[in-house]
Amino acid sequence: MIDAEAREDAVRSMLPLVRRAARRLKRLVPSLDVDDLVGDGCVGLIRAVDSFDPARGPHIAEYARRLVVGAMLNGIRRMDPVSERARRIVRDGENRRYALAAERGSVPSFDEMERRCPGYRRALAAAHQGQPLSLDAPLPRGESLAHDWGDDPARIVERRLERAHLAELIDALPRRQRDLVLMHYFHETSLRTIGRRLAISPQRASQLHTSALTKLKRRIHASPP
Repeated sequence: MIDAEAREDAVRSMLPLVRRAARRLKRLVPSLDVDDLVGDGCVGLIRAVDSFDPARGPHIAEYARRLVVGAMLNGIRRMDPVSERARRIVRDGENRRYALAAERGSVPSFDEMERRCPGYRRALAAAHQGQPLSLDAPLPRGESLAHDWGDDPARIVERRLERAHLAELIDALPRRQRDLVLMHYFHETSLRTIGRRLAISPQRASQLHTSALTKLKRRIHASPP
């Protein structure tokens, strides 16, 4: 074991290595803070100096570089509000989803992916909730800010997932029922007017409306949480 003075000299001599690694990660992820990276990297550097064994082969600088970068990555993971397990489920689920889409030419629904990858929907919601939104960057296409500034971001994400799920269920209805639901609830068209457009009686339009709502309710209750 080296003495305290040699240990301090070794740490000081490799501080530039820590700063270079921090700047490199900063270029890859601009939102990171260099000072935080350097702080985590110094912990890894000290651990490398204390545990280095020259008899094992690698040069101390190469050995220290691995521990420094590892300590920085651990620091980044600690800042992530989404668990590594949830990230892994989403990553595996998305890979399977894209593979299925490429194989059969259509994107699998969320319900199908939940059956194939249990926990996928919950992990996806957690990943969306933990996704930071930059105040300096434009909003994603199709997104807008809610008027209620006091609303809970988690509830906003949950409602968006529920709307996407409902859109899938509506799309799976028979054609006439789907058209009726879209016209009645999304275009505020009365059932009498819808009946004229579909060339059916008002009574038949009412029957289709009731049947569509029954099917939607049944499928919603049958869906996994």
